[in-house]
Amino acid sequence: MLKVAARSKFLVAALLPALAACATAVPQAGRPQGAMRPVVRTPAVRIPPTQPAPSATGFRPARVMNLPGLDGIIGAERSGLLARFGQPRLDVVEGDVRKLQFVGTACVLDVFLYPPAPGAEPRATYVDARRSSDGLDVDRAACAAALQR
Repeated sequence: MLKVAARSKFLVAALLPALAACATAVPQAGRPQGAMRPVVRTPAVRIPPTQPAPSATGFRPARVMNLPGLDGIIGAERSGLLARFGQPRLDVVEGDVRKLQFVGTACVLDVFLYPPAPGAEPRATYVDARRSSDGLDVDRAACAAALQR
């Protein structure tokens, strides 16, 4: 029994330097002093909301994108977008939000529709565009023009 206790003490004593090395930062040879920067934590800053507060019913109107070249798209209902771009590749409904995705050889156009008021027909409020080949962002208005019928 005494031998087991002695071995345990020896094992603990042997592992202490390894554990201590994990807890302390020792500058390495060849690394300039100051290369290790301390982590500075700043206090949390309250950012004011960018959207209107929800009404008593819990409804929060969507922010509407306002970019040149998207006239006739922003504010359009689903039927107007189908008339302009044809059948979407994706038509996803999640709650009261709808996403339509139109695809061509040049680009992919995602149009997000949100209701302007509780129970109202969703309207396009945001558009995103990317290249079909590699997914990099492209000009939204140029993509919309390329995909129109």
